Amino acid sequence: MPAATNKSDLIAVSELEWAKLQKAIDRIPEDLALAKDEDETSVKDILGHRAHWIDLFLGWYRDGADGKDVHMPAKGYKWNELKRYNRDLRAQQADLTWNQAKTLLLDAHMALMAFIADTTDSELYGGPMPGANNKWTAGRFAEASGPSHYRSAAKYLRQRLRQHQA
Repeated sequence: MPAATNKSDLIAVSELEWAKLQKAIDRIPEDLALAKDEDETSVKDILGHRAHWIDLFLGWYRDGADGKDVHMPAKGYKWNELKRYNRDLRAQQADLTWNQAKTLLLDAHMALMAFIADTTDSELYGGPMPGANNKWTAGRFAEASGPSHYRSAAKYLRQRLRQHQA
C-alpha cells in the first residue's frame, strides 16, 4: 500500500488499520495476550510497544516544532540499536496488564488522531518534519507510528491466534 500523501488519506488509512487491529485485539483471550513467544514477546508487549512509539512520534514532533533537539529514536539510542531499545521497553512495561496495554494503545491512537485532526495538510506533508534531520514529513512519521504499526501488529495477533487455536 503506498504511503499517504495528504491529511485525508492519512486519516482514512489510520481508521482502516485501526479497525483491523481492534478486530484482532477483540479475538485475543487474556491467557494468549500474556503468553510469550519464542522471542520472549507477548501480544500485550506488542500493544504496549505500539502505544509507546506513537508517544515517541508525538514527542519528536513537539520537540522539533519547539526548536528543541529531537532524539530519534530516543535519547541514548541510535536507530541501529532498536533491538536493545525495544528489549528495554519490554522490561519497562513488564508489569502492564492486558487491560492496561489495551488502554494505553487506545489512548495513544486517540492522541494520534487528535494530532492529525489538529494539524494542517501543509504541516503534515509540506516538507521534512522539523528536527528530524531527514526528508520524512510529519505525515510519513505519523503513518509509520500509527497505521503501519497497526498493520504489522494485527498480522502478529492473527498469527498468534492461529497458533493458539491449532
